[in-house]
Amino acid sequence: MSHPNTYKKRILSLAVLSALGTSHHVMAEETPSDKIVTAPVVVTATRVEQNSFDLPVAIDVVQQKDIQDGQLQMTLSESLIRIPGITAQNRTNQSQDPQISSRGFGSRSSFGVRGIRVYVDGIPLTMPDGQGQPGVVDLSAIKSVEVMRGPFSALYGNSSGGVIQLITKDAPKTAEVGGTVMFGSDDTKRQILNAAGTAENIEYLLNVSNFETDGYRDNSAGDKQQATAKFKFNISQDTKLTALVNWFEQKAQDPGGLDRARAFNSSTRDSVVPAILFANTNVKRDHAQIGFNLEHAFNENNKLSITPYVGTRKNAQVLTTSPLATVLTSTNARLSEIDREFYGTDVRWDNTGTLADMPYNLSFGLNYGKSKDARKDTNILINGVTSSVANRNEDNIVDNFDQYIQGKLSILDNVDLHAGARHTKVNLKVNDYLISGTNKDNSGSVEYKKTTPVIGAVWKVTPAFNLYANYGRGFETPTFFEAGFDSTGGDAKPNLSLKPSESRNFELGAKAFVNDNTQVNLNLFRITTKDELVVSNTANGKTVYTNANDTKRTGVELSVDSQFANNISTYLSYSLLNAKFDSDFTNKKSTPETITSGNKIPGTYKTQIYAEIAWKYQPLGFNTAFEARHNSQVYANDTNTETAPSYTIFNLRAGFEQTLANWHFSEYLRVENMFDKNYIGSVRVNDGNALFFEPAADRNYLLGLSAKYRF
Repeated sequence: MSHPNTYKKRILSLAVLSALGTSHHVMAEETPSDKIVTAPVVVTATRVEQNSFDLPVAIDVVQQKDIQDGQLQMTLSESLIRIPGITAQNRTNQSQDPQISSRGFGSRSSFGVRGIRVYVDGIPLTMPDGQGQPGVVDLSAIKSVEVMRGPFSALYGNSSGGVIQLITKDAPKTAEVGGTVMFGSDDTKRQILNAAGTAENIEYLLNVSNFETDGYRDNSAGDKQQATAKFKFNISQDTKLTALVNWFEQKAQDPGGLDRARAFNSSTRDSVVPAILFANTNVKRDHAQIGFNLEHAFNENNKLSITPYVGTRKNAQVLTTSPLATVLTSTNARLSEIDREFYGTDVRWDNTGTLADMPYNLSFGLNYGKSKDARKDTNILINGVTSSVANRNEDNIVDNFDQYIQGKLSILDNVDLHAGARHTKVNLKVNDYLISGTNKDNSGSVEYKKTTPVIGAVWKVTPAFNLYANYGRGFETPTFFEAGFDSTGGDAKPNLSLKPSESRNFELGAKAFVNDNTQVNLNLFRITTKDELVVSNTANGKTVYTNANDTKRTGVELSVDSQFANNISTYLSYSLLNAKFDSDFTNKKSTPETITSGNKIPGTYKTQIYAEIAWKYQPLGFNTAFEARHNSQVYANDTNTETAPSYTIFNLRAGFEQTLANWHFSEYLRVENMFDKNYIGSVRVNDGNALFFEPAADRNYLLGLSAKYRF
């Protein structure tokens, strides 16, 4: 669904380019050294397979080789850094998900992923309130990642500043088994075992892995075990059922953030503040879910898809509520526990045909999801003394019921019109069970609902050059984490007065094939948002959110992908983002601050560049690539008084592959931050204790060995 088709160069290259709108292989006369690579076929933009080149959206695909070649395959930040418009920061902190944002949406996140909806094979990894957990999926079982930005993301529901969809590998026709071992810096180890094949009418894929590391910083060790199972039952030519099971169990220490003095000192940047060690901050998680996709084609024009899912998640996290404590006797800590049950389903009808001789495709569907968190907070350390004082005992219940429609109409041979709308209704409900003495009943509920329309058009100027434009409205509701507290004090209660943020999103773009071997994508966007959800304060182990008034995001995204003779390829992505507050607002700190219009939204980078040159030498099975990455300075707070400086780092990867009878072997080495640059990998937005900075790792390496046997 996301694989590119590679063609040999034709005598008339224009004839090849005219075939890019299909997914069929084309027979052509060959010139040995020249190739072109077509745009990938994607499903995320329109929910049906379409060539990404002909879509009026900014959508990119990370291929399996970029996910797995020379990579640890533990976090999406490893491969998403190559996508323009996406910020993916590895926090070198196994207790937290990577910081992922799309055009600045999600940059505020302290835990997990916000503002972006995440899926695996159409099954949501994002809860109905917008909380996302991409760490559920083992990347060693993934063949591609589709990344969509812009207005059409809103058709996936609330909190859709972008959409990330992971596509699992397909089962081969011939059974195979394989294994991989990895070794790296900081005593990092990873082992992967997998088996896949086809038996009768059943395609299967099994993948298990183990990961452990001492971590780059103090108090950052962790381990994680994962399993993925996928079964596809080809019931008949018209009916197929796919089942996907994901499971993981994890333990990880939490090194927290550092103040400026420690973070920018080479002798202390891998340390932690004393309270982290006194409190032994850490997290324990386990997660299991199963999802199904039933597809039935009634005829060549009509298909029904039903995607139900169900799962559980437990999370127990120890946080210090006195991060500035320097001695044990003044250290406090709390245990935050979540026991989650969730389920949902998506029902969609796809129809294709012609209307007044104009081809069209149309999808409409219903979506329902529900999540229930049994949540407890307990003070487990008070002034260095072990305790067990409950300060929170409640159920957080969220559900959504959405209806959506999306379609394409080819109004001319070279003009396609795309449009859609989604009506979203989200309910947040708190049932408070801690009612005694001075503890008041903090039960309550709030409902959010909105219809978000989008429209776009693509003009196929020539077979090798497309122009597009689109417009849409967005809708982002507070997550339960963001609605968790209305203050950082001991009397904090749920913040159900938060408003949803609403945005207007404009985008113009161009896609072109140049000189038969280069694809260029360029887009410009402007996003205005009212009631933007922002971090107001973080202190005492609590994060408080508020609504800013107006914000504005304008930017440019560019990618250039080239394939040259002698198996040399280059790739460049460039992102320019001006994300700022567009009106004054006052936060809710104990001493309120007025944030001035024109200040930059913290956690957003004005400039990001990723560049890569790769080479393969087929006679030896050798491949290598040199990577460069640049991020501009980033602000850590709304007042723009704290910044992390810009940085440029370089990485190198290299490997060999061999085939011997039924065996396939590969060996690879990766050197990250090869010139040993000291830089800040991510910032903790608006940290009330000025512990803003999470330093990135020094120069580090990864060695991997793989073997696969095909029967």
